[in-house]
Amino acid sequence: MDFKLFSDELAHVNQDCIIAGVFKTTDASMQSQAFKSLDTACNGQLSQMLTSRDIATAAGKVTWLHQPTGITSPRLLIVGCGAVDKLDAGNYRKACLAAGKALRNSRAANAICALSELSVNNRDASWVLQTAALDFAHTDYRYTRTKKPGKHASPATDSIAFISSASEQALTQAAAIAAGVASARHLGDAPPNLCTPVDLAEHAQQLADTQDKVTVEILDPQAMHELGMHALLAVGKGSINPPRLIALHYRNDSADADPYVLVGKGITFDTGGISIKPGPNMEQMKYDMCGAASVLGAFEAVVRLNLPLNVTCVVAAAENMPDGKAYRPGDVITTMSGKTVEVLNTDAEGRMVLCDALTWSTRLNPVAIVDVATLTGACVVALGHHAAAIMTKQDSLADELYSAGQTTHDRAWRLPLWDDYQQQLDSDFADMKNVGGMPAGSITAGCFLSRYVEDQRWAHLDIAGAAWQWGKNNGCTGRPVRLLTQWLVDRCS
Repeated sequence: MDFKLFSDELAHVNQDCIIAGVFKTTDASMQSQAFKSLDTACNGQLSQMLTSRDIATAAGKVTWLHQPTGITSPRLLIVGCGAVDKLDAGNYRKACLAAGKALRNSRAANAICALSELSVNNRDASWVLQTAALDFAHTDYRYTRTKKPGKHASPATDSIAFISSASEQALTQAAAIAAGVASARHLGDAPPNLCTPVDLAEHAQQLADTQDKVTVEILDPQAMHELGMHALLAVGKGSINPPRLIALHYRNDSADADPYVLVGKGITFDTGGISIKPGPNMEQMKYDMCGAASVLGAFEAVVRLNLPLNVTCVVAAAENMPDGKAYRPGDVITTMSGKTVEVLNTDAEGRMVLCDALTWSTRLNPVAIVDVATLTGACVVALGHHAAAIMTKQDSLADELYSAGQTTHDRAWRLPLWDDYQQQLDSDFADMKNVGGMPAGSITAGCFLSRYVEDQRWAHLDIAGAAWQWGKNNGCTGRPVRLLTQWLVDRCS
């Protein structure tokens, strides 16, 4: 999808569709500039429909007009934005996502969008423009790896022109982030028989092959064994698909500048292992690699943006299966750090692969490490599907990630990581257990990871509730690519 700016007269442009916002008021003077301009061209038809309540004005509601009088374009999409004084980031995104969905399901292949001219509470014009572009790109996504579009499927959107006072830089940045989000979604949605640890490694290799500033390291089981990554190896032992540790390095700062490190959990399918999960909804466990997908997507966005940073993306990739060679409850595993772990539940495998990846990452002398994982169902109970969880002992890092989430509306909320919770991991047979029991399950998982990044500037993002959705619209969301990319953009300033 191509993004560009538009500044001509709306009524006389020949595009497949024009998109304009409408507020919940019958006072025409309070409407958006685009709505008023189009209403004039239509000889007051829009204001008449507004008065008769034939146009929906609630945020996220849409009204189609076909072959509107006085307008050259064959389609006019009117999008409700709610009360004019309550157009905040949430309501604006409702409007943009609804408009994008309606456009994608239509026969229009290009459009002019005037939503980007609106004033949103506490947001500048660049944010309004970039958010509209990202939301239209998000709704244009379709999974195609194993399902091709039907013969009469609606076409993808080729281009959208936006009305805005902001510069094209906002659209350039939006295009880069949109590519990263789409890449993460394609990886997340791929079936587990195709998206294996080796497949993730090949994806990383292809990215490195096409970018001059990117190199890649891929560690196979033998290399991991030599480094003592027995926790990561233990999780992968029960699968015919061998694990991989993948590291992409982007260098666009001085050679001696320390990198920012993103670490992703890449469990390409999670049966639970010997502690096997119930059958219902187990197919969703292909999404247990969405942490890896999101850090790979954010890394791709950073490369496309050509940010003046050094960034490393680390993926701990494995498949958790209940084979005769699988690790089991009661096993004691020696991790790369030398710390020993008593396994009480093989379905707590994410922290096992991450602990070795984090230990490996500390050797890079990072400025900061952020790990991202669909780690605990307890996080879904705590925060639902609206927010990821932030856990860290560094207040400044928590503030940076929270701020990036607020800026992008890809939000996260901080949970405590107090030492009081650490005792739940005490073991009689090892340095720690891999689970801390039912109370505060998300937090004790974070406590487990914190033991492998001592003296590091580190944060953990639990995205179990945010990474994918199920029901009528199944699929990977691409979160938190926006948050992670914004965090790294902010580091440049």
